[in-house]
Parts: sequence; structure tokens; C-alpha cells
Amino acid sequence: MATKGREDMKTYGNVFDQYTFRNLHKLSGQGYFEELESPIAVGKESNVFSASREGEKVIVKIYRLETCDFNRMYNYIKLDPRYANLKKKKREIIFAWAQREFRNLNKARRAQVRVPTPLTFVDNIIVMEMIGKDAPAPKLKDKHPENPEDFFNQVKENMKKLYKADLVHGDLSQFNILNFNEKPVIIDFSQSGPLESSNSEELLERDARNICAFFNKIGLKKSEKGLLDYIKG
Repeated sequence: MATKGREDMKTYGNVFDQYTFRNLHKLSGQGYFEELESPIAVGKESNVFSASREGEKVIVKIYRLETCDFNRMYNYIKLDPRYANLKKKKREIIFAWAQREFRNLNKARRAQVRVPTPLTFVDNIIVMEMIGKDAPAPKLKDKHPENPEDFFNQVKENMKKLYKADLVHGDLSQFNILNFNEKPVIIDFSQSGPLESSNSEELLERDARNICAFFNKIGLKKSEKGLLDYIKG
């Protein structure tokens, strides 16, 4: 990583512990990004930055080791058969959470769901494609679609593809759908799980409820049951 990149990272002293700093340096040395740029979202659980990479932009998502609610994470991930043997240890849970997001993004992409392309992950850090040209695409909550009916149909088609690929998003709403050139791109897959998870039906119903509530608020009339029937049909 260039000296400038290292100095830039030090300005986020409240974000990076030394373990994370070393992993960022490692990923940069491997060519996944040159330097971190602007923070896109800084929260209690994770921090999201844009970064430069060979003239393009990528996203670097960092799960915070000190402030993550690992008990909440564990309550989700313990129901995922892929992580049945996961022990309730803070760092192991956070690392598994990041790994699961990476795996879920790959699975969704193989199912031709519109998601960012995941590039790599190390422990609590994920590097992925940035959706947007010069700046990240806006979230649906911040940029309503010009044609809500068409956008809704695209969202429900992506939800159906996820379901057919044995995956439920689990936290789908206007907060984690990007509006990129009037096409939806779904993000934030860490809480997503396979259909055999014992809470998958509950999560799918919540996704449908959230999506219908948003589109009804902006003028459509969509029913949760109708959306669920389409997804499962």
C-alpha cells in the first residue's frame, strides 16, 4: 500500500484496530485496492469505504471487531446449516459473518441476481465491485424509480431468482437496494441464508412485507401474499 494510503487510513483511528489495519495492508499489497478513499457508511457494525483500483473504484467493507453485536450475528448464523459447527466466539462469529456475505454474494451472482461482484475477503474485510461510475449508486430510499411498476417487477424477479437458488435475503428493503440507472442492485447479504434454515420462511415474509410497504408508499398497490406467491411459483 502506498504511503499516502497508509497515512489516510490512520486518520480513521476510531475505525481500524491493528489487526484490521494489517489485513488492509495485506489486501492492498495483493492488488485488490491501492488506497482507501471516502467513507460511504460508518456504523457500529461495519464501515464501508470506496477505494481506487487500477483506475476503477471498488468497495471495501470492514466489520468492526470491537463493536459488532456478535450475539445478534450468532442468533442468525447458528440457524444456517452451513455454520452448524460454529462456536460462540466473538471473532470467529464476525469472520464467519463476513465469509457468509461473500459466499451469498457469489451464490446470488451465479443465479443471475443483480448484486455487486465479490472480489475477495479476509477475516472481517470484504472487497467488492462498486456499483456506480464515479460515485456509488444511490439507495432506493434516496432515489425513487421513475417507473415504480417496472422497478417493482425487476425487484420481484430478483427475489424469485434468489429463492430458486435456495437463498433468502432476510433484510430486503429500500435501504439495501441500489437504484442504478433505473435497475435494482441488491446489497448487504450477511444475514441471508438458505431455505433449509429454520427461519427462512419468516425472513422471506419480512422481505415481501418490506418491499410491498415501500412500493405502496410511493403509489402502487401490491400485496405481500401476491409477491410471495410469485416468488414461490
